[in-house]
Amino acid sequence: MLFGGMSSEHEVSRVSAGTFVDNLDRARYEVLTVGITREGRWLCTEATSAQMADGSWEELPGNMPCVISPDRADHGMILFTPEGHVEKVHVDVVIPVLHGLWGEDGTVQALCALAGLPCVGCDMTSSADCMDKAITHTILDAAGIRTAPYCYITRDSLHDMDGACDTIEKKLGGYPMFVKPACAGSSVGVSRAADREALKNGIKIAFAHGEKVVIEAEIIGKEVECAVLG
Repeated sequence: MLFGGMSSEHEVSRVSAGTFVDNLDRARYEVLTVGITREGRWLCTEATSAQMADGSWEELPGNMPCVISPDRADHGMILFTPEGHVEKVHVDVVIPVLHGLWGEDGTVQALCALAGLPCVGCDMTSSADCMDKAITHTILDAAGIRTAPYCYITRDSLHDMDGACDTIEKKLGGYPMFVKPACAGSSVGVSRAADREALKNGIKIAFAHGEKVVIEAEIIGKEVECAVLG
Protein backbone atom coordinates (compact mmCIF):
# COMPACT_ATOMS: atom_id res chain seq x y z
CA MET A 1 0.00 0.00 0.00
CA LEU A 2 1.38 3.37 -1.05
CA PHE A 3 0.51 6.57 0.83
CA GLY A 4 1.65 10.17 1.22
CA GLY A 5 3.12 11.41 -2.04
CA MET A 6 4.40 14.68 -3.45
CA SER A 7 1.07 16.35 -4.18
CA SER A 8 -0.69 19.15 -2.30
CA GLU A 9 -3.01 16.47 -0.91
CA HIS A 10 -0.25 14.64 0.95
CA GLU A 11 -2.00 14.97 4.31
CA VAL A 12 -5.33 13.72 2.94
CA SER A 13 -3.60 10.59 1.66
CA ARG A 14 -2.08 9.88 5.07
CA VAL A 15 -5.50 9.93 6.72
CA SER A 16 -7.01 7.76 3.97
CA ALA A 17 -4.20 5.22 4.38
CA GLY A 18 -4.73 5.02 8.13
CA THR A 19 -8.41 4.28 7.60
CA PHE A 20 -7.52 1.64 5.02
CA VAL A 21 -5.07 -0.30 7.19
CA ASP A 22 -7.39 -0.16 10.20
CA ASN A 23 -10.10 -1.90 8.19
CA LEU A 24 -8.00 -4.47 6.35
CA ASP A 25 -8.21 -8.07 7.56
CA ARG A 26 -4.67 -8.83 8.74
CA ALA A 27 -5.60 -12.49 9.17
CA ARG A 28 -6.04 -12.75 5.40
CA TYR A 29 -3.49 -10.26 4.05
CA GLU A 30 0.13 -9.40 4.70
CA VAL A 31 0.35 -5.65 4.20
CA LEU A 32 3.52 -3.81 3.25
CA THR A 33 3.05 -0.08 3.79
CA VAL A 34 5.23 2.30 1.81
CA GLY A 35 5.15 5.99 2.63
CA ILE A 36 6.23 8.53 0.03
CA THR A 37 7.54 11.78 1.47
CA ARG A 38 6.79 15.21 0.03
CA GLU A 39 10.32 15.14 -1.41
CA GLY A 40 9.66 11.84 -3.18
CA ARG A 41 11.51 9.37 -0.93
CA TRP A 42 9.95 5.88 -0.74
CA LEU A 43 10.17 4.30 2.72
CA CYS A 44 8.84 0.90 3.75
CA THR A 45 7.41 1.50 7.22
CA GLU A 46 5.61 -0.34 10.00
CA ALA A 47 3.84 2.84 11.09
CA THR A 48 0.49 2.70 12.83
CA SER A 49 -2.52 4.46 11.36
CA ALA A 50 -2.10 7.27 13.90
CA GLN A 51 1.55 7.74 12.92
CA MET A 52 0.56 7.84 9.26
CA ALA A 53 -2.10 10.45 9.92
CA ASP A 54 0.04 12.82 12.00
CA GLY A 55 3.14 12.50 9.83
CA SER A 56 5.41 11.10 12.54
CA TRP A 57 5.89 7.92 10.48
CA GLU A 58 8.74 9.61 8.62
CA GLU A 59 10.92 9.62 11.76
CA LEU A 60 10.55 5.93 12.68
CA PRO A 61 13.98 4.27 12.99
CA GLY A 62 12.82 1.06 11.30
CA ASN A 63 11.93 2.75 8.00
CA MET A 64 13.77 1.30 5.01
CA PRO A 65 14.29 2.95 1.61
CA CYS A 66 12.62 0.96 -1.15
CA VAL A 67 11.53 1.06 -4.78
CA ILE A 68 9.14 -0.84 -7.00
CA SER A 69 11.34 -2.75 -9.41
CA PRO A 70 10.45 -2.20 -13.09
CA ASP A 71 12.04 -5.59 -13.82
CA ARG A 72 9.17 -8.05 -14.17
CA ALA A 73 11.38 -10.89 -13.01
CA ASP A 74 11.43 -9.29 -9.55
CA HIS A 75 7.63 -8.87 -9.40
CA GLY A 76 7.76 -6.59 -6.41
CA MET A 77 9.88 -4.26 -4.33
CA ILE A 78 13.55 -3.86 -3.61
CA LEU A 79 14.43 -2.99 -0.01
CA PHE A 80 17.68 -1.34 1.08
CA THR A 81 18.36 -2.55 4.62
CA PRO A 82 20.24 -0.62 7.33
CA GLU A 83 23.01 -3.23 7.07
CA GLY A 84 23.58 -2.25 3.46
CA HIS A 85 21.92 -5.30 1.97
CA VAL A 86 19.48 -5.39 -0.92
CA GLU A 87 16.39 -7.59 -0.54
CA LYS A 88 13.69 -8.45 -3.04
CA VAL A 89 10.13 -8.68 -1.72
CA HIS A 90 7.40 -10.33 -3.77
CA VAL A 91 4.27 -8.20 -4.18
CA ASP A 92 0.87 -9.55 -5.28
CA VAL A 93 -0.94 -6.25 -5.76
CA VAL A 94 -0.27 -2.53 -5.34
CA ILE A 95 -2.86 -0.37 -3.60
CA PRO A 96 -2.09 3.31 -4.27
CA VAL A 97 -3.86 5.25 -1.50
CA LEU A 98 -2.54 8.45 -3.08
CA HIS A 99 -4.33 11.69 -3.89
CA GLY A 100 -3.56 14.21 -6.61
CA LEU A 101 -0.47 14.48 -8.78
CA TRP A 102 2.14 11.70 -8.74
CA GLY A 103 -0.46 9.23 -7.53
CA GLU A 104 -3.85 9.59 -9.20
CA ASP A 105 -2.53 10.93 -12.49
CA GLY A 106 -1.28 7.73 -14.14
CA THR A 107 2.35 7.95 -13.06
CA VAL A 108 2.19 5.23 -10.40
CA GLN A 109 -0.22 3.22 -12.54
CA ALA A 110 2.31 3.29 -15.40
CA LEU A 111 5.09 2.13 -13.07
CA CYS A 112 2.94 -0.80 -11.94
CA ALA A 113 2.11 -1.68 -15.55
CA LEU A 114 5.81 -1.62 -16.45
CA ALA A 115 6.60 -3.86 -13.46
CA GLY A 116 3.75 -6.25 -14.29
CA LEU A 117 2.09 -5.66 -10.91
CA PRO A 118 -1.71 -5.54 -10.59
CA CYS A 119 -2.80 -2.12 -9.35
CA VAL A 120 -6.06 -1.29 -7.57
CA GLY A 121 -8.04 1.41 -9.36
CA CYS A 122 -7.94 2.83 -12.86
CA ASP A 123 -5.24 2.18 -15.44
CA MET A 124 -2.65 4.67 -16.64
CA THR A 125 -4.67 6.23 -19.49
CA SER A 126 -7.93 6.74 -17.62
CA SER A 127 -6.08 8.02 -14.54
CA ALA A 128 -4.24 10.62 -16.62
CA ASP A 129 -7.36 11.64 -18.56
CA CYS A 130 -9.43 12.10 -15.41
CA MET A 131 -6.72 13.93 -13.45
CA ASP A 132 -6.64 16.77 -15.98
CA LYS A 133 -10.07 18.43 -15.86
CA ALA A 134 -9.52 20.18 -19.21
CA ILE A 135 -8.77 16.86 -20.91
CA THR A 136 -11.75 15.25 -19.17
CA HIS A 137 -14.06 17.96 -20.51
CA THR A 138 -12.60 17.59 -24.02
CA ILE A 139 -13.13 13.83 -24.06
CA LEU A 140 -16.67 14.07 -22.69
CA ASP A 141 -17.53 16.78 -25.24
CA ALA A 142 -16.26 14.57 -28.05
CA ALA A 143 -18.39 11.70 -26.76
CA GLY A 144 -21.51 13.88 -26.62
CA ILE A 145 -21.77 13.77 -22.82
CA ARG A 146 -23.10 16.97 -21.27
CA THR A 147 -20.94 18.79 -18.75
CA ALA A 148 -20.96 22.20 -17.13
CA PRO A 149 -20.03 24.99 -19.56
CA TYR A 150 -16.30 25.51 -19.17
CA CYS A 151 -13.11 26.97 -20.52
CA TYR A 152 -9.48 26.70 -19.50
CA ILE A 153 -6.50 29.02 -19.53
CA THR A 154 -2.73 28.63 -19.27
CA ARG A 155 -0.26 30.68 -17.28
CA ASP A 156 0.29 33.08 -20.22
CA SER A 157 -3.15 34.51 -19.41
CA LEU A 158 -1.68 36.20 -16.32
CA HIS A 159 -0.04 38.75 -18.65
CA ASP A 160 -3.49 40.03 -19.68
CA MET A 161 -5.87 39.16 -16.86
CA ASP A 162 -8.66 41.46 -18.02
CA GLY A 163 -8.50 40.03 -21.53
CA ALA A 164 -8.69 36.53 -20.11
CA CYS A 165 -11.67 37.51 -17.96
CA ASP A 166 -13.42 39.01 -21.01
CA THR A 167 -13.06 35.68 -22.83
CA ILE A 168 -14.21 33.65 -19.82
CA GLU A 169 -17.28 35.84 -19.20
CA LYS A 170 -18.24 35.71 -22.87
CA LYS A 171 -17.96 31.94 -23.03
CA LEU A 172 -19.67 31.12 -19.73
CA GLY A 173 -22.29 33.84 -19.86
CA GLY A 174 -21.94 35.33 -16.41
CA TYR A 175 -21.41 34.63 -12.75
CA PRO A 176 -21.10 32.70 -10.50
CA MET A 177 -18.26 30.47 -11.70
CA PHE A 178 -15.95 27.93 -10.14
CA VAL A 179 -12.20 28.23 -10.65
CA LYS A 180 -10.06 25.09 -10.31
CA PRO A 181 -6.50 23.94 -10.92
CA ALA A 182 -6.81 21.57 -13.89
CA CYS A 183 -4.59 18.90 -12.36
CA ALA A 184 -5.26 18.97 -8.63
CA GLY A 185 -7.95 17.38 -6.50
CA SER A 186 -11.52 18.47 -5.96
CA SER A 187 -10.88 20.94 -3.13
CA VAL A 188 -7.32 22.30 -3.07
CA GLY A 189 -7.06 25.65 -4.85
CA VAL A 190 -10.76 25.73 -5.79
CA SER A 191 -12.81 28.89 -5.35
CA ARG A 192 -16.23 30.29 -6.27
CA ALA A 193 -16.27 33.61 -8.12
CA ALA A 194 -19.33 35.85 -7.95
CA ASP A 195 -17.72 38.77 -9.81
CA ARG A 196 -14.65 39.69 -11.86
CA GLU A 197 -12.50 40.57 -8.87
CA ALA A 198 -13.19 37.19 -7.29
CA LEU A 199 -12.48 35.54 -10.65
CA LYS A 200 -9.06 37.19 -10.85
CA ASN A 201 -8.21 36.17 -7.29
CA GLY A 202 -9.43 32.63 -7.92
CA ILE A 203 -7.26 32.33 -11.03
CA LYS A 204 -4.18 33.43 -9.08
CA ILE A 205 -4.92 30.91 -6.32
CA ALA A 206 -5.47 28.10 -8.82
CA PHE A 207 -2.23 28.83 -10.66
CA ALA A 208 -0.35 28.24 -7.40
CA HIS A 209 -1.19 24.56 -7.92
CA GLY A 210 -0.39 24.05 -11.60
CA GLU A 211 0.11 25.40 -15.09
CA LYS A 212 -3.49 25.18 -16.31
CA VAL A 213 -6.75 26.43 -14.78
CA VAL A 214 -10.32 25.35 -15.55
CA ILE A 215 -13.27 27.68 -15.08
CA GLU A 216 -16.78 26.20 -14.97
CA ALA A 217 -20.26 27.69 -14.79
CA GLU A 218 -22.17 26.99 -11.60
CA ILE A 219 -24.61 24.09 -11.83
CA ILE A 220 -27.41 23.75 -9.27
CA GLY A 221 -28.21 20.12 -8.54
CA LYS A 222 -27.37 17.06 -6.51
CA GLU A 223 -23.92 15.57 -6.16
CA VAL A 224 -23.89 11.79 -6.40
CA GLU A 225 -20.89 9.64 -5.50
CA CYS A 226 -20.73 5.95 -6.28
CA ALA A 227 -18.19 3.63 -4.66
CA VAL A 228 -17.41 0.46 -6.61
CA LEU A 229 -16.15 -2.70 -4.90
CA GLY A 230 -15.06 -5.70 -6.92
